[in-house]
Amino acid sequence: MALSSPKCPSSQFALRPSPAPRSQRVAAASSSLSCPPIPRRLFSKRVSSQSRANRRWNVASVHDAARTLPISPAKEIDLKKVENGVSSAISAEEYRDLAGLSTRENSTVSITVVGASGDLAKKKIFPALFALYYEDCLPEHFTIFGYARSKMTDTELRNMVSKTLTCRIDKRENCSEKMEQFLGRCFYHSGQYDSEENFAELDKEIKKHEAGRLSNRLFYLSIPPNIFMDVVKCASKSASSANGWTRVIVEKPFGQDSESSAALTRGLKQFLVEDQIFRIDHYLGKELVENLSVLRFSNLVFEPLWSRQYIRNVQLIFSEDFGTEGRGGYFDNYGIIRDIMQNHLLQMLALFAMETPISLDAEDIRNEKVKVLRSMKPLQLEDVVIGQYKSHTKGGFTYPAYTDDKTVPRDSLTPTFAAAVLFIDNARWDGVPFLMKAGKALHTRRTEIRVQFRHVPGNLYRSFGTDLDRATNELVIRVQPDEAIYLKINNKIPGLGMRLDRSNLNLLYAARGTEAFHSL
Repeated sequence: MALSSPKCPSSQFALRPSPAPRSQRVAAASSSLSCPPIPRRLFSKRVSSQSRANRRWNVASVHDAARTLPISPAKEIDLKKVENGVSSAISAEEYRDLAGLSTRENSTVSITVVGASGDLAKKKIFPALFALYYEDCLPEHFTIFGYARSKMTDTELRNMVSKTLTCRIDKRENCSEKMEQFLGRCFYHSGQYDSEENFAELDKEIKKHEAGRLSNRLFYLSIPPNIFMDVVKCASKSASSANGWTRVIVEKPFGQDSESSAALTRGLKQFLVEDQIFRIDHYLGKELVENLSVLRFSNLVFEPLWSRQYIRNVQLIFSEDFGTEGRGGYFDNYGIIRDIMQNHLLQMLALFAMETPISLDAEDIRNEKVKVLRSMKPLQLEDVVIGQYKSHTKGGFTYPAYTDDKTVPRDSLTPTFAAAVLFIDNARWDGVPFLMKAGKALHTRRTEIRVQFRHVPGNLYRSFGTDLDRATNELVIRVQPDEAIYLKINNKIPGLGMRLDRSNLNLLYAARGTEAFHSL
């Protein structure tokens, strides 16, 4: 799924590659309006939709550095439009064709959001699909189905979804009109996740809207991993496309540990080939996360400083100012470490600390990230702090404790806060602590990376009472909210005396007018 502008498509969600050597597909997310690089090999060959491996569920896909674009075998983009691996002018129509979302009269795309009544679907998935539609990056013929156990009518689904839709990139006069058109394409079907009969009924409903066209189907699994297998099995047997491709997007967490993750992969491959499975980490799609590699590798001022010689520590911080609020039943099975740290924050750390990849190809970036992870020292217990939020009063309002949530066991010891110190044992980062902190029900809502630089050797201004611990330069990359990049520097306060103060050199994304970036 992608969030794009008509001139320069990009994607809303990010897909995490699997351990398989050559068959991974990584789709990342972006709210950026700048064109992504597209490797020349993306256009170098046609891919048959009738390959032996994909005969059951047809799929053909190719990938670039951060985006997976399933290619249509019916069309190949002219190589003249690609120069040095970067597309100079790819239209929305060509993007749709590259993504397998051709606007041909005889084809259609049916998107089924499994778990449509859940929080993720309401807040993220449907708004992302609307953003695609708003920017004309969905095909002419498409239908969106919500599927969940909750009883709901089409009208009730549309009312629920309409509350979360916004024209977030570039609001134009036809926003309300676009919303109505989009909601008219949304339908709902209630059923059990392990019922082949219910999925067969869904198949009949989808076919009514496909109207005999070439059928391409996408299933987004916005559900807990313990029911992935039931849904994939039923969809495979009862609701897969008979003449087009079928693909599945899997939301994190992907298992509870290495063994359960591997077991889940083996189970999915009983019904899918690897190219049909898209593992998603939507944090990779946040604008400032995507900007990490650009900030470092395309700005000479930063790249020489990106090492233990100049950096004292790196902090990766995630905090929410609200608790589980009725979602404790899910959260209690995973905790803050599995829910946030081992995916979102660890992905950010790997992108921050990796060496320059050979190219922007997905596998080249993956390889450098893996090197970082393999270089990490085993985490020591004394370097970890965990906690659980308790009831407290703020502004005259009493907030409940974690165990006050009716969906949480009263004796639960699941951590809602964790802090850990990680070390990367390589030449660039040896001795630099990476502090990772995540928690719920804290004072503020923020996600940011804070890079604290070392002291200036032989600082001339220590005699003026400067606190050297506070006077070091700091680069802050604020992922959300109010996306920004700012550098803290030391300045002289205007006047006759010699007084020093810290100032911020700011890049506030919200100040960029119609190109303002947004939080996912």
